[in-house]
Amino acid sequence: MSDSKKPDDKKEENGETRRDFLYLTAAAFGAVGAGSVAWPLVDQMNPAADTLALSTTEVNVSDIAEGQSKTVMWRGKPVFIKHRTPAEIEEAKKDDTAELRDPQTDAERVKEGHEKWLVTVGICTHLGCVPLGQKDSDVKGEYEGWFCPCHGSHYDTSGRIRKGPAPKNLEVPEYTFINDTTIKIG
Repeated sequence: MSDSKKPDDKKEENGETRRDFLYLTAAAFGAVGAGSVAWPLVDQMNPAADTLALSTTEVNVSDIAEGQSKTVMWRGKPVFIKHRTPAEIEEAKKDDTAELRDPQTDAERVKEGHEKWLVTVGICTHLGCVPLGQKDSDVKGEYEGWFCPCHGSHYDTSGRIRKGPAPKNLEVPEYTFINDTTIKIG
């Protein structure tokens, strides 16, 4: 009987056939092709250049009197900047030992050497409402910080959740002091 095998089915020395090589080559080219299609789709989800330009903001805090607050916009979100009184700082430090839902000390929420300044994103962590407490006439809640009237979340003078449905403290964005009167957020 004669050997009727096709030439491409012959076994090579290491047990691989030419067909195996063709399958692997086709799969590699397919993967590169899929990647070249997927990359532009993923890349277009990155923020636009104008959005990135707004990713930081500088705030002059020299006009905020002790006990007063200022709201600025950063990345489309309100940011609360509070010039805390010594009494508010003392109250916040005293509450470090309280039972907190999202445990953080006051020192973890402010910059060392600038404890009088509290910077938080002004969005309730429950459902994204903007809490009251920035104006003197606002209801500040049971802990004299911020109060979200939509669902009753109470925050203390360090922006920590103390009562209500909110699961987390008010977020502290990344910020630095450029000098004693200017904060760079972002």
